[in-house]
Amino acid sequence: MMLPLALQHARVVAVAPMAGGATTPALVAAVEAHGAFAQLAAGYLTAEALRARIAETRALGASRFGVNLFVPNLHRIAPSDYEAYGRAIAADVARVVPDAAVPPLVEDDDDWEAKVDVVVEARVPVVSLTFGLPDDAVLARLRAAGILTLQTVTSEDEALAAANAGVDALTVQASAAGGHSGIWTRDALPADVPLPTLVAGVRAATPLPIVAAGGVASRDDVRRVIDAGADAVAIGTLALRATEAGTSATHRAALADASFDRTELTRAFTGRPARALVTPFVEAHRDAPSGYPALHHLTRPMRAAAAASGDASLVHLWAGEAWRAGRDAPIADILDDLEP
Repeated sequence: MMLPLALQHARVVAVAPMAGGATTPALVAAVEAHGAFAQLAAGYLTAEALRARIAETRALGASRFGVNLFVPNLHRIAPSDYEAYGRAIAADVARVVPDAAVPPLVEDDDDWEAKVDVVVEARVPVVSLTFGLPDDAVLARLRAAGILTLQTVTSEDEALAAANAGVDALTVQASAAGGHSGIWTRDALPADVPLPTLVAGVRAATPLPIVAAGGVASRDDVRRVIDAGADAVAIGTLALRATEAGTSATHRAALADASFDRTELTRAFTGRPARALVTPFVEAHRDAPSGYPALHHLTRPMRAAAAASGDASLVHLWAGEAWRAGRDAPIADILDDLEP
């Protein structure tokens, strides 16, 4: 099956959405101007902030971009476990936020309904969905608005469920991807399967178009994934050092720092598995509980203060397994390095 029209661009390599500030309107517009596909990351924004970013992106000349939404998929945590983790990281927090107390436990849905309203009203061409499958009513509403749906999956089972729900295309994400895994199941890690193998399995299970992501480092990697059955390949980590990205200076420096020697999946920062450069904080809290988004809210003040002060040891240094292939350059040059 060919890619739907809204996903068809001149280039095979796309840029994945990166929540938390790395994906900017300037990055999305530059990717589209280069003939590739990119998406705004709505995660952690308010609905009004998302509306403003869509308008800013369009003002920069982009029109064929997507928006990524976090589907509500709470990994609820018991108050006693939340408080215990707050005590466990208290000494780390105190290094950058003196006299901080454990904040109240917060469970929220990332302004889900209001953001669905925004993308429908804005008639963005593509909405990608991460962390779980939305209900039938939301998918029907997006479809009625003429919006193509792109569902993140991490396994053949998730792919089949998404196909049965009627989504238009799949983002197939391998465990090597940086940042949050899109895995749907609480207390589970994505299977450690190479991206071409995962793509081949999903391709055998469903004819839906596939955008593949996770661990792509070179033009040869792109070719292997396309040969396995993907229609396009998305990069995330390699775009973090792009000139147009909003990646913090602390995160950028860490990605180029030779003293970091590996990545791993960790719940230490947000309570759901995400791949990051390994720091002493990650090593010390390998037993962090499942608790998303509660732990995200708990550690956010620490992470923000550490990033502002240049203390990389307490920052969520999201990075995929191919992070060493990244470089500081305009996104157009980075994409040219990878295009088969």
